[in-house]
Amino acid sequence: MASVGPSAASSQPALPSGPAVFKTIPYAFILPEILCGTWVWILVAATSVSLPLLQGWVMYVSLTSCLISLLLLLSYILGFHRNSENWKVLDSLYHGATAILYMSAAVLQANATITSEFGTNAPLNYQLNAAASFFAFLTTFLYILHAFSIYYQ
Repeated sequence: MASVGPSAASSQPALPSGPAVFKTIPYAFILPEILCGTWVWILVAATSVSLPLLQGWVMYVSLTSCLISLLLLLSYILGFHRNSENWKVLDSLYHGATAILYMSAAVLQANATITSEFGTNAPLNYQLNAAASFFAFLTTFLYILHAFSIYYQ
């Protein structure tokens, strides 16, 4: 008699629920993404916005990404995924697309930082914009790490 091996679905790691979300590597990046993205939003809001079109995009990307990531984290904690493989695809696509949007926002924020060096109230605005640029690039890196780690899992 031929033995039947384990199915392909059972060899896949289960999606975490509850507090296990904070201990599993790709999903543990969600909370730092939210925190760093919130810092980007706060730091840009604290400056006197000299380039509203550029920094408006940065604010939009950071705020929207924070809110959607928070909803995704809550859905993982509450177990809405019910261990469906579609959630991995959704998670990977969301974090990949958000990484691209955050990269554009980080570059625009770096441009705003360079132009704010010589404006009114230059030292304070420059420092706030530089910190926002740092956190924007850090958040981009976290989204890229999350997207690739969930893809290769």
